[in-house]
Formats: sequence, structure tokens, C-alpha cells
Amino acid sequence: MPTKASFSIASKSSRTLVASVFGVIALAMALALRSQLPGGELRAVSTIFMFIALSQAWNIIGGFTGYASFGQVVFFGMGGYFAAVVMLKYHFSFWLALPLSGCFAALFAILIGQPLLKLKGHYFAIATLGVAEGMREVVINIADLTGGGAGISVPIAGKFAKTEYLGDGGFYLLFLALAIFSLVIGTVVSRNKFGYGLRAIHQNEDAAAAVGINTVRSKVMAYALSAFMTGIVGASYVFQQVTIFPERLFDVEITVLMIMMVVIGGSGTVIGPLLGALSLQFVSEYLREHFTNVHTFILAGIIILAVILIPQGAVNYLREGIRTKDFSLLTNIRRYRL
Repeated sequence: MPTKASFSIASKSSRTLVASVFGVIALAMALALRSQLPGGELRAVSTIFMFIALSQAWNIIGGFTGYASFGQVVFFGMGGYFAAVVMLKYHFSFWLALPLSGCFAALFAILIGQPLLKLKGHYFAIATLGVAEGMREVVINIADLTGGGAGISVPIAGKFAKTEYLGDGGFYLLFLALAIFSLVIGTVVSRNKFGYGLRAIHQNEDAAAAVGINTVRSKVMAYALSAFMTGIVGASYVFQQVTIFPERLFDVEITVLMIMMVVIGGSGTVIGPLLGALSLQFVSEYLREHFTNVHTFILAGIIILAVILIPQGAVNYLREGIRTKDFSLLTNIRRYRL
């Protein structure tokens, strides 16, 4: 006679199968879309893929672990500048610079994570923001290496260009690959022992330590993994843009977008940041096209309304609604005491 455990395993297997089928269909549609879009729209969709990867990266440290990094852009900037410097100064190919930039960002995360991750809450958030702002000033002041405020350009032509420029179609595929890679990493983390440990730290760090979880090592590993993913996205962005400047690569707005995508979609989930990135970027592009002068104001209003009505994120709201059979937004606001 089937047991409750066997039903649970079967249900989990069926969900995995359905998710895999939807994933294959979505991938096929994304690949088919590449040949249908003009260059400008290809870049817009590539940006969506980029933010899917960035939001998944932030979700590992901010969603699963519960440490809201407001300075996540530091890894985006350092990964990008590392790739630019080694491609320009040492003539590395982009495909070699790409993984090395992620490793460089992860190493930096390990070094700063040891002291920073001893802080909690807003203290940690402010400290990470300070690190990002500080590193931007460092990049500006080592002009001999980074070009300083004048920026730096990666070689895409001539004898020093070891990798041919990919073009709009090539970068579309690259950022699609990064989005898929981030989703795979997020899925693996969410379902293994490491991810369960991060969730335990998020819920109660002292209790997690009491049951044998090495909280320091887990937090640093999560921070480094998040940094690695962010660093390789930064390197890809640099190659796409060709010429970069510190103000853009260390722009705090990039971190804000990552956080908002995770919060709106549902932190601590895999599908949440994906839906958050898709919806926020789509709405942003639509408003920019149809409400040019006030699009930022309208987008801010939509974000504020979403955070007030569903503070736990869309995915978690739907899960709770299905479980309780109550989808009332007023009940949801009272539940979270807003």
C-alpha cells in the first residue's frame, strides 16, 4: 500500500518533471526569439537576462541567508574591471577573463566577508554599501591600471583583440546562458544541505549554530558564490559595453534593482527572482516607451504598492494563498502588520 512518503516523492518528482518541461519550452522560445527581434530589442531582452542572473545571485545571500547586501554592485564592478584590465593590459581572451573575473570577485568576497558577516541587519547593509562606494574611489584613484574617471576600453579590434566582438545576437546568447546558469545554481542551492543550512541561518542563526551548522563558513561560502555569479555578469557587461566608467559599473542603482526584483518576486525562492526580473524590466521598458517624462515616478509608485500589498513577494503570497485558500490582500496586509 502506498505510504505518505511515497506520495511525497511522487509529487516532488512530478513537480520536477513539470518544471523541466516548462524550462525546455522557455529555452526553445528564447532561442527562437533571437532571430525575430531587431538589434535594439535584442539588447533590451539581453538586459532582462542579465538581471535574472544578478537577482538570482543576490538571492543567495539576501534571500536564502537573510543578509541584505546593499553593496552587491561592488562584485559587479570588480568583476567587470578585472576583465577589462586583463584583456587590455595582458591580452587575455574574454573566455579566459570571464571565469577569472568571477573568481576574483569571490576571493574579494571571502576577504571582506570574514569581518562584514559578523554584522547583522542594517549594520551589515550599510557596511556593504560603504565597501562598494570605497572601491569605486579606489578604482578612480589607480588610473594607471583602470583608467580612473576617464574610463577604460576593452580591445575588440586589432592585434590585441583576442576575442571577436559578439554582437547583439552573441550577447543575447551569452546573457541567456548566464541566466540559465544562475537558475541552475539557485535550484541546486535551494535543494541541498548547504541551502537548508542557509535557510536555518536566516530563521535563527543562534539555533542553527546550536544544531551543528558552521554559520561563519556557510555565510562566507554563500557570499562568495553570490559574488562569483555577480562578477561574471559584470565581466560580460563590460565586454558588451566596450568602454566603461566607475560611476556606471559601481552604480548603486544596479543593487537596488537586484533587491527589488527579489523582493517583488519572492525572496528565498528560485522562481521569485526570475518573475521579479521579468516583470520589473518589462514594466520599466513599457513605461519608458509610453510615459517618457514620468516613467520613473510611475515605476516607483508600482513598486511601493507591490511592497505594501504583497511584502513577502508574489511567489510566497501565492503559496500562502493556496495553503490557506485566502487570497485577500487586506488579510495579507494585516498578516504582515503593515
